[in-house]
Amino acid sequence: MKKILFIPSIAVMALLASCGSKEPAKTEQPTMETPAAAPAETETQPAESAASAVTDHITLTGDDQMKYDGYMFKIKAGQDVKLTMTNAGKLPKEAMGHNVVILAKGTDVAAFAKEAAKDKADGYIPASMKSSIIAHTKTLGPGETDEITFKIDAPGEYDFICSFPGHYITMKGKIVVE
Repeated sequence: MKKILFIPSIAVMALLASCGSKEPAKTEQPTMETPAAAPAETETQPAESAASAVTDHITLTGDDQMKYDGYMFKIKAGQDVKLTMTNAGKLPKEAMGHNVVILAKGTDVAAFAKEAAKDKADGYIPASMKSSIIAHTKTLGPGETDEITFKIDAPGEYDFICSFPGHYITMKGKIVVE
C-alpha cells in the first residue's frame, strides 16, 4: 500500500515540476535571445562601414578604459590625411594620457612600445625609433585634442597605437592604404 501511494506522489511531483519549468522557459527564451542578437549586429555594422569607406580625415577618441573608438581606417596612397585625436577621459594625463602613433610597415609593435615606455620626457615618442614613426600626436590629458596631417605613399597595412605605457595592448588599430 505504501508503494502505491509513494509512486503516484513522485509522478505528480515530476509532472508538476516539468510543467512549471517548461512554461517559463518558453516565455523567457525569446526575451533573452532578442537583446543579445541586437547588440552583436550593431557592433559589427560600424566596423564594416568604417573599414570599407576611404577617408581623408580620421577622428579618434581615447578614454579611461584604454580604448579608441575606431580601429580600422582606409586611406588613399599619397593623399594628405588629417587625424584628430581627443582624450575623452577624466583621469589625469600622468595616469591615463593618450596619443596616436602611426608606425612604419613592419615595425615590431611590442618592441616599439617597450622603448616608448622609457621615454616619458618626450611624450612616450622614442627618438631611438624615429625611423619607425610615420606620424604622431602629442600625449593628451583629459579633454585635450591634437590634430596632425600625414601622408603614406606605399599601399599596405600600417599599425597605429597609443604609446603611453601599457596602452598599446588595447589601444591599437590599422590604417589600410590603397
